[in-house]
Amino acid sequence: MRLNRSTDIGLRVLILGAARTDRLTIDELAAALAVPRHHLAKVVQRLQRLGLLETVRGRSGGVRLAASAPTASIGALVRELEGATEVVDCEGETACPLSRGCRLRGALGRAQEAFYAALDPITVGDLAAPPARQVLLSLGRL
Repeated sequence: MRLNRSTDIGLRVLILGAARTDRLTIDELAAALAVPRHHLAKVVQRLQRLGLLETVRGRSGGVRLAASAPTASIGALVRELEGATEVVDCEGETACPLSRGCRLRGALGRAQEAFYAALDPITVGDLAAPPARQVLLSLGRL
């Protein structure tokens, strides 16, 4: 299974935010995480709508982690950010001719849920704890 790019960026933002207590601008985050500013801005907006980031507009504005975000489950976050997607698209543009008798779709669905379940007990705060914290604080020398 592969996470989409916006999920990856969202997790990076949250992990870096958990290591930092100050506000960071979109430009600072984009530089530190080596991601395009425009894409990052969309991801930050989504995380803010989910209540995981606090944003402040204006000259001294920026983003920082919301108080509840460090305890957020990575499994729940990935489920939310990825949406209701399946590993394979059996009924896509051209429906799979095997779908009526196929057992693979169910097996892949169970495997996907096992993937999420393995991430459920891990929190954003866990991923920002030492020794990762020191690496996070050195990113981009913010």
